Amino acid sequence: MPATPSQQGVDDVSERTQQNRSEGQSPATKAGRRLAAQLAAQKAAEAKRRRQAWAGGLAGVAVVAVLITVFVLVGGGDDDKPANQADATPSASASAPAQDAADAPPAPQLPAGADPALGSKPTVEAGKGELKKLAVTPVIKGTGPAVKKGQTITTNYVGVFYKDGKEFDSSWKAGQPATFAIGVGQVIPGWDQGLVGVTVGSRVQLDIPGELAYGNDEAAAGGRPTGPLRFVVDVLAAQ
Repeated sequence: MPATPSQQGVDDVSERTQQNRSEGQSPATKAGRRLAAQLAAQKAAEAKRRRQAWAGGLAGVAVVAVLITVFVLVGGGDDDKPANQADATPSASASAPAQDAADAPPAPQLPAGADPALGSKPTVEAGKGELKKLAVTPVIKGTGPAVKKGQTITTNYVGVFYKDGKEFDSSWKAGQPATFAIGVGQVIPGWDQGLVGVTVGSRVQLDIPGELAYGNDEAAAGGRPTGPLRFVVDVLAAQ
């Protein structure tokens, strides 16, 4: 007897089921394997992206490390110099004379026939005993004309306290001689009285009591040196 349609459908399903079983795979197994393959592919792609990100990060760190190393070697090379090579580089004190020569004020222009010693700053020491009056002591005798009252003279000088020899003023520091009229009240009385009659080209020592300088009262002196003073003055010109 021929099979009915429903029976025929059952037979078809049974046939397909037997065919799948003969192949060793079920429909569910095939779908699961496809899903597992997709998941594995996704994981592999993510792992590849992470490896690429790590590689890029490590490359950036390496570049920064190289830059830092170059900066240290270039900027701080002197700090890494071995201790036994310290003497190979001139010290500050060794190079000081050249620097001093560059920064030193120009030598003063000396009058014709003047003693070359006038080109160097003198050393001035403290006085001895009690100073009661103006004392003018020749150190170098110049051969030029004598200074007259009212003339404008050019001088180099060093001023110290008579009692301890501490310097308080010097034209040598500025590298510029001082020019002023003499004998007319533009300078302290000790200078007005002590420098008139000194010949051009001379170096003289002026020991000046406080009353012929800036006085003996510190409050009234306005910050100027008080008490007895000692000056060594070079007369460079007079006109």
